[in-house]
Amino acid sequence: MKLSMMTMGPEGFGIEDFIKTAVDCKMEGIDWVTTCENDPKDLKNMSHDAGLEIACHTFFLYKFLAGEKKWLDEVKQSIENAVILGAPIIMIPTCKNPNMKRSLFRDFWIDGLKKIAPLVNDAGLILTIENFPGKSSAFVTADDYFKAKAEIPSLKLTYDDGNATSGEEPIESFKRCANDVVHVHFKDWYISDTPKEGHKEMLNGKYFKPALIGQGDIDTASVWNALKNHGYKGFINVEYESNAIKTDKAIKLAVEYLHSL
Repeated sequence: MKLSMMTMGPEGFGIEDFIKTAVDCKMEGIDWVTTCENDPKDLKNMSHDAGLEIACHTFFLYKFLAGEKKWLDEVKQSIENAVILGAPIIMIPTCKNPNMKRSLFRDFWIDGLKKIAPLVNDAGLILTIENFPGKSSAFVTADDYFKAKAEIPSLKLTYDDGNATSGEEPIESFKRCANDVVHVHFKDWYISDTPKEGHKEMLNGKYFKPALIGQGDIDTASVWNALKNHGYKGFINVEYESNAIKTDKAIKLAVEYLHSL
């Protein structure tokens, strides 16, 4: 298994910072989340010059969520960016909508993904969604994912152990979806059975607050072993969603922990 830098960080943390952090931490890949308003050709060249493989291209569908008629133009541009980057996989976060019933929001996304899938297939790429946390999220559990898979056979999963935990037992969730997992995210949470400051209620009725990988309540070592035992050899994005520790230091500590596994 290989570790990948996910280009999500605090304001002021630029593309050079992401690349430098990935190199300093001896990571093998990078997942460009949007193009950070840069030419994808430049991002590809900078990544390769640093010895980083493009693991994935992640992008958001704001126009789709806003209900704009020409939302597919946004998709086509992002697919073109992925091709230029040389990313084999694209991942679309399905976000959450507290104003819509979860099942209806899932149907809304499935309808959209059915239009997106042929465009991704024609480009020779792999379309994925992830388990996304939140009481109103469309896809949290394995069952949620399989409802989309039943209508979009080419769809694959970016498995997120922390997000899966917000809805069900993460290792069992992975095992059910393992044959469809082509990319992985790791994160960690502090988990409480009761409300606490800074914690958000999740689908499973518990309360979650971002933690550094290896320091929270996720049994990351067991998830790692489950991936390894299944024979997963792809990339694992290292995520950190808190500002308690400076981003580059936090990623370094998380990578050191994962390397120890």
